[in-house]
Amino acid sequence: MKVNTQSVNFNADEKLLTFIQKRMDKLDLYYDKVIKSDVFLKVENTSDKENKIFEVKVSVPGDSLIVKKQCKSFEEGTDMAVASLERQLKKKKEKLRAYL
Repeated sequence: MKVNTQSVNFNADEKLLTFIQKRMDKLDLYYDKVIKSDVFLKVENTSDKENKIFEVKVSVPGDSLIVKKQCKSFEEGTDMAVASLERQLKKKKEKLRAYL
């Protein structure tokens, strides 16, 4: 799956980008018709420890799924967002099976 990653207000290192790519590739196990995904990494300027925002938009035929998570680290946000997307993709696949 093609993953477009954009980091806002900072430069993401290669290790983080590789981590995100690996996690997003696992979504193909749940739904193989994923077209592409756009990932946005943002850092808020607050004193709060949970200032990292991980936002992902996954394009599937006829729809797009959007998940936004705010955490202490981008790795934690990635894991939480991918878990949420897994549930959504499983649900979408089950709905498609109901029509067949």
